Amino acid sequence: MNTSMRTRGQLGARRRVPAVLLALAASATLAAPGAAASDGPSRANSPTSTLRWGACPKADPPYPDPSPRARCATVKVPLDWSKPKGPKIGIFVARYRATDPARRIGVLMSNPGGPGAPGADDALYADDPISGYEPAMLRRFDMVGFDPRGIGRSQGARCDETIRDATPSRPANAAEFARLRALNGRLADSCLRETGPLAAHMDGESVARDMDAIRAALGEHRISFIGHSYGTFLGERYARLFPTRLRALALDSAMDPARPNAERYLTDGSVTTNNTLKRLAAWCERDAACALKGQSVTAVTDELFARADAGTLREPGPNGPTSVPVDADRLSDFLTFALGKGSQEETARQLAALRTGRGEVHWVPGGSSLETQLVLCRDYDFRIRDYAEYRAIRERVAKAAPHVRYNAQALDAVLGCQGWTMPPLPQPTRAKGDLPPVLVANATHDLATPLPGARRMARSYPKATLLTVDVVGHWLYRRGGTQDTMRAIDAYLTSRED
Repeated sequence: MNTSMRTRGQLGARRRVPAVLLALAASATLAAPGAAASDGPSRANSPTSTLRWGACPKADPPYPDPSPRARCATVKVPLDWSKPKGPKIGIFVARYRATDPARRIGVLMSNPGGPGAPGADDALYADDPISGYEPAMLRRFDMVGFDPRGIGRSQGARCDETIRDATPSRPANAAEFARLRALNGRLADSCLRETGPLAAHMDGESVARDMDAIRAALGEHRISFIGHSYGTFLGERYARLFPTRLRALALDSAMDPARPNAERYLTDGSVTTNNTLKRLAAWCERDAACALKGQSVTAVTDELFARADAGTLREPGPNGPTSVPVDADRLSDFLTFALGKGSQEETARQLAALRTGRGEVHWVPGGSSLETQLVLCRDYDFRIRDYAEYRAIRERVAKAAPHVRYNAQALDAVLGCQGWTMPPLPQPTRAKGDLPPVLVANATHDLATPLPGARRMARSYPKATLLTVDVVGHWLYRRGGTQDTMRAIDAYLTSRED
């Protein structure tokens, strides 16, 4: 049975874990997943761990050093889980022990998403007063984070990034689309050449199996898990493979678990972006702080697109329009990132600058990250047959999202997978066993993980609650404007009974 809750709130600063550059220290052991999880209690205060914990490496300046309570280790796992006796790789793991051992619930494992974020930082900086957990959570859980395989301190993948410099970001014809595919294929081959076979095994299923190896090495029968953004996909994969080993599962800003194709993925993101522009328009109608007060914001963007299509839209300057053209793709890219990450007041000001030619616009470089290509192109099937199909998809998406045309972040991901030589993997079979009730939380206007995908995520579980928050933004588990969501997730995680 699925239930829904809805709350209102204002977007606050995104909860961020410091992006540290740490050198991997020696502290390794071999661990592998154990037998099927026991159905016994998960509140053992002194589980038997096979890990050898040591001091965590210090951060490179100017980043802060990890908490002195954090300890680090390495778990050895199979490079290819279909060959468990084959070559091994190391997974960097960090733990912050519960500060009240007598009331310890167990392990809370986490992943901050990306793909490509160094997940060990969640434990290394667990007590950070800004980006860390609440003291009440630190009392009850051992916080465990890890860098996923091929990421950060877990043998970070390497590729020939110079290939990307020549790759068309928005192919405008069949020849450019063919060049995009060819160069993406060369990039994938360079990853295999420079990283080795690990580049072909960075998918979500492999990471979920690594998570269970970490659980076994910790000596835990069950874990609680909180995933953010792409981390929700890892949580779904873990639940699919190891349902009886979960005590609780909280998914914040949820990915679509149903393997959307390129068109659905792009449509969901683009319609959300279009609706976010309409939200800005409604705010401008009632708030004098809007630089476009008294004007129709959607009409303004339609006018800007008409000028971009005609080749007459220019970047604004302090004294009037510059000579630098702005085409429709740059305009869509700007709208995605301004609407998704900027304040309403600032976004309206920049739209006014584009319209009048006077002022300043903050352009954000786009493009898919290497980690997204190495991971997402294996988890999702975004393959498009040819340029004709690509154009047809773009036209249908533009009709569904007429005032923005497309979501640039979604299109970057889709285009990054064209011609990728490591094909998508099949979805793993769901293992038998009962899952705990699941909590899914999502913003109504999340341009990175749109609400339709979160609804599909909630529907994929026998028992799930979907908590929606009426804000524009991504990642709700943070202090500030969405702290009520953080409290709701914490309450779920601490109150779950076995």
